[in-house]
Amino acid sequence: MVTVIFPAAGKGSRMQAGMNKVFMPLGGVPILIRTLLQYSSCSEIDQMVVVVAAAEVDFVKSVLSKVQRLKPYNVVAGGSERQYSVLNGIKSVNGSDDDIILVHDAARPLISHETITAVIDGAKKYGGVIAAVAAKNTIKVCDNEGVVKETPDRSTLWEIQTPQGFTRKILLEANDRAQAEGFLGTDDASLVERIGHPVHIVKSDYRNIKITTPEDIIVGEAFIKSQEQSRLIEKNKRIMVEINDLIKDCWQ
Repeated sequence: MVTVIFPAAGKGSRMQAGMNKVFMPLGGVPILIRTLLQYSSCSEIDQMVVVVAAAEVDFVKSVLSKVQRLKPYNVVAGGSERQYSVLNGIKSVNGSDDDIILVHDAARPLISHETITAVIDGAKKYGGVIAAVAAKNTIKVCDNEGVVKETPDRSTLWEIQTPQGFTRKILLEANDRAQAEGFLGTDDASLVERIGHPVHIVKSDYRNIKITTPEDIIVGEAFIKSQEQSRLIEKNKRIMVEINDLIKDCWQ
């Protein structure tokens, strides 16, 4: 069983859109729906869990009920931090220790089937893997005064993306221990690393961007124009106007 958890409970303040950014349209399709359709068109995925703010659960259920050809899904309430939202998602589904759980940012709608499959395969093999791309730019380590203290070897640096994939047993243990010890990590892999389990890199691609700022919308639109992601999006386009109007009415 392969389950994907989509944390989408954030406010997206850097987008300055006045709404949860995952409801914003990208190429005429709300970001969240574009992401879910991409995963739904991947044969290896069995079920999906969308984690949103408690006040948005009913609204998201209403929106997603209009979308055709989604894999089986559930919508659950998140927590005050992304980490707590992921844990809520894990505990909302039953499964065996060897089941694979992917965690994917709802705001990364341009994920490829190749990366999804590679992460699933890697998680089955190693127990913990993360999608990543090699760093393109030189990275500097600075102190609080802005003075450069170190220039790490760029060949050892990777920009981490999602999905991040783990066996259910490993991810649940890592989250439970972090919660018990009051530790807040920067991503799911950091929790797994903390309990001593090795995490492997799976090469992704540079199109798998996270829509975080208005500039990312421009980049994402350009990628979509160069290659439409999925025929499923074409099949759903006739209801996207209705969905976008519903979203606008909710946030006005």
